[in-house]
Amino acid sequence: MTSQKVREGRTDDYQRWQDKTNRAAREFEGFVGAEVYPPGAGEENEWVTVFRFSGMDHLTAWLDSSRRQELLHEAAGLFDGPPQQEVLQGGTTPAQQAPEAVTAVISHEVRPGHERAFLDWQERTLHEQEKAPGFMGSELFKPVRGVQEHWVVVFRFDSRAHLDEWLESDARKALLAEGSSHFTSYDVRKVGSSFSGWFQFDHGRSGSAPPNWKQAMSVVLALYPTVMVLNLTVGIALQKLTIREYIGLFLSNVLSVSALTWLLMPLVNKALAFWLVPGRCTSRRSQLLGIGVVLLGYLVSIGIFGLITQQIW
Repeated sequence: MTSQKVREGRTDDYQRWQDKTNRAAREFEGFVGAEVYPPGAGEENEWVTVFRFSGMDHLTAWLDSSRRQELLHEAAGLFDGPPQQEVLQGGTTPAQQAPEAVTAVISHEVRPGHERAFLDWQERTLHEQEKAPGFMGSELFKPVRGVQEHWVVVFRFDSRAHLDEWLESDARKALLAEGSSHFTSYDVRKVGSSFSGWFQFDHGRSGSAPPNWKQAMSVVLALYPTVMVLNLTVGIALQKLTIREYIGLFLSNVLSVSALTWLLMPLVNKALAFWLVPGRCTSRRSQLLGIGVVLLGYLVSIGIFGLITQQIW
């Protein structure tokens, strides 16, 4: 990942050069993809480019190649200062995307012998981040020997406002003061993107998605009342209008899927996060509590709609 501040008035030249660089990278073995992220509105003209290769050997072959050196020499007049580069080894595809999500990339120069203390401090920082509004997850990348000496943390929030709120929060300032003894310097870069398709943002743990049985239970919790409400409102109205059954079923499906996607499932996921997120549900008590809450929701829904349908019919 490379971030570069483009000189005023050279944006078009930079974009042409970057397209040329991307085409050159595609010719190298192991190339997977490249993404270019422009600066956000009102921000410095800093562009971020992410290259992905299938292995570290393939990546270093590209980074050390004479072709890349030629391209860097060619672009020497396009940038204000040298580019900042991080090599991140690992990362997986995320389960979901957020169009307005914004990413922060923080690189730390950790003091020798403080690695364990830095990891403990980073874990405390992640616990505080979980409490912050709009936090969507993070991923920690260790140094890559001989290639990348910094420790890099990549995390995202659902909006620029929430990211800035966390970066300026008293909790983060206190954590920085506490952790300053473990690293000599750090650098923060903001990217107006969620790095779609590149990182899982699961706090470094595998299996960030809930088990299938939990997903099924939570979907039913939202789906049943949705279908019942639509049957009792839209369904009856369509019958009175003598709309053909297959058309009515299509319209009901569109409405139910829309309600689940943009209204109900986000609420259910938020309310049941203590049970759905694997990193949070670590005890038998929380497992049983989550199951109990869902089953109670089933019973309440069945009871309510049972009374309603008796009164109607």
